[in-house]
Amino acid sequence: MKRTYLSQLWNRIQGSSLSPLTSILINLLLAYAAYGIARVAYLLENWSYFAHSLTLEVVQGALVFDTAAILVTNIPYVVLMLLPLHWKETRLWHRICQTVFVAVNTAALAINLADAVYFPYTLRRTTTTVFDEFHNEHNINSILLTESLHHWYLFVLAALVAWALWHFYVTPNLNRKQLSWWRYDLTTLLSLAAIAPFVVAGIRGGFATAVRPITISNANQYVDRPTDAALVLNTPFAIYRTIGKNLFVVPEYFDSEEELEAVFSPIHRRESSEGSENSENSEPSKNIVILIVESFGREYIGALNEHLENGHYRGYTPCIDSLIRHSITFRYSFCNGRKSIDGMPSILSSIPMFVEPFFLTPASMNRVTGIAGLLGAEGYSTAFFHGAQRGSMGFMAFARATGFQQYYGREDYEADTRFGGNADFDGMWAIWDEPFLQYYCTKMSEMKEPFMTAVFTASSHHPYTVPEKYKDTYPEEGIEIHKCIRYTDMALGRFFSEASRQPWFKNTIFVLTSDHTNQSDHAYYQTDIGGFCSPIIIFEPGNTQRKPEIQEKIAQQIDILPTVMGMLNYKKPYFGFGIDLLNTPAEDTWAVNYLNGIYQYVKHGHVIQFNGEKTTAVYSLQDSLMQHNLLQEPEAQADDSGFTLHTSLPKMERELKAIIQQYMERMTEDRMLP
Repeated sequence: MKRTYLSQLWNRIQGSSLSPLTSILINLLLAYAAYGIARVAYLLENWSYFAHSLTLEVVQGALVFDTAAILVTNIPYVVLMLLPLHWKETRLWHRICQTVFVAVNTAALAINLADAVYFPYTLRRTTTTVFDEFHNEHNINSILLTESLHHWYLFVLAALVAWALWHFYVTPNLNRKQLSWWRYDLTTLLSLAAIAPFVVAGIRGGFATAVRPITISNANQYVDRPTDAALVLNTPFAIYRTIGKNLFVVPEYFDSEEELEAVFSPIHRRESSEGSENSENSEPSKNIVILIVESFGREYIGALNEHLENGHYRGYTPCIDSLIRHSITFRYSFCNGRKSIDGMPSILSSIPMFVEPFFLTPASMNRVTGIAGLLGAEGYSTAFFHGAQRGSMGFMAFARATGFQQYYGREDYEADTRFGGNADFDGMWAIWDEPFLQYYCTKMSEMKEPFMTAVFTASSHHPYTVPEKYKDTYPEEGIEIHKCIRYTDMALGRFFSEASRQPWFKNTIFVLTSDHTNQSDHAYYQTDIGGFCSPIIIFEPGNTQRKPEIQEKIAQQIDILPTVMGMLNYKKPYFGFGIDLLNTPAEDTWAVNYLNGIYQYVKHGHVIQFNGEKTTAVYSLQDSLMQHNLLQEPEAQADDSGFTLHTSLPKMERELKAIIQQYMERMTEDRMLP
């Protein structure tokens, strides 16, 4: 009965003498409904991230951003409806208007639903940089097909909503053509005049004259966690708002360069007691091997998670657990971004990700170097290895720009008859980790020492498969990625076993980290800062003086370059945002990352969240679920680190501001060399 009544009501609305303006308003309500359905799907698809974040403020913010996106994307439809052309009042014209309306809003719906699937990998809404990020990939169609099969229900939902948009679309009264041309033009122009201020205000985010057009960062005013900003935003807004935008805006936190440099400088110089720019050149001789392991988050490593499951968490990495017993690693270690293209600049050039991936900004054309370039100038042989097709992810371009002399990809592996060739291709991304790491080890044995190499693995990645022969060895368990982590851990174990038999092994410093984190089934790793927890493991088999241990320090990917240069006793000045972990007291170690318009700065046992103007939250690292914002609960301090809001917070804010300003100035002014 209720359904019949609603159907009759809608038929009555459609059959009434509606003006174009009224029809537009009713149809835009349909668009709101489509955006609302997409947001519910986004929420349910990522429930573990947002389950505790649902508030009226989130709904209010979502309405603001949906309004902006709906009005911007539907401008063509509104203009077609209100053009003062007397002859256009025909059924064909309004069928064209209906087609435009449904097509535009169905596309917006599809983009939102697709981004619901992509969110766990980035913890943010997709922006225009996604087109640059994947433009070198030739397997996108395969990826899309795989995801379509896994998330078929989203296609069904999109089809149902598209049908509803068409079925419930309201067409205005076609008898308006009987009006005289001047009355027609007058009423149409008045309709345009009436709707224009509301469209402008909706796009800007409000009527107040002080309101600037809202941007992605404005979403943070409706949430307590930066991660939750993704639920407030919608993907069409995030995309169109970042088209052609200046990504790096230089703040003016400090009045003079001298004041800024005194607080923080990314130029590393040896202390006078250790050497100077004019001192005799250093002669580093140890080999450097850096393993960047795809998605190998700290969550999966048993040795680094004694706090989980009452100490009974075994993890998925027995080989790396064994390696850690002979290595130096760090209690609080973080990545500086959420994508593979964030990891490479952070790890190899000590450049964090602020705002957008460095790869995808104009600053990527700056003069820049890294570990390979610095050591290449000292006589090192350098090479980068990635089992994917050459050009994939832009890695080859960045490797060359930062000084790698050689690059070995899938084509080079397949051309080497000592290995399995194309049969070892995973069918989607790259050569499987096990054979490619053996190839990596073999190629290093052919290089002249000293050498510096880096490898970027690929198997612990979507679509989360393992070689056929290992499907029974590493069966499905927990979440999809766990079996891949076990496989890659085995491959790493085999690599170190083979490397240990090489003559260069004991003269080598190995550094192992991940590019970013990935799927998670522990709440601890689903927080704003937990989503950045990556391991940093330093293994030096030939050094018996350095004690293997888990140091109580804060570490990050951008510290790898300065730490390696410190271990090599490198005396020349160089550029890098990180610090030398092994020669820095624990109380002076720190980490920084960027999430949805918020900078996170970790130091003194706490993490502060800073929106570019002020600190919005402070959490103790002991508050693992980030439940107690000390700005709101100053009495809730959870540890004895000595941190106080009155004295420590202003100092941390000042340091973070200096890091941000140095970053923005040097990116925009091409000052990334000493």
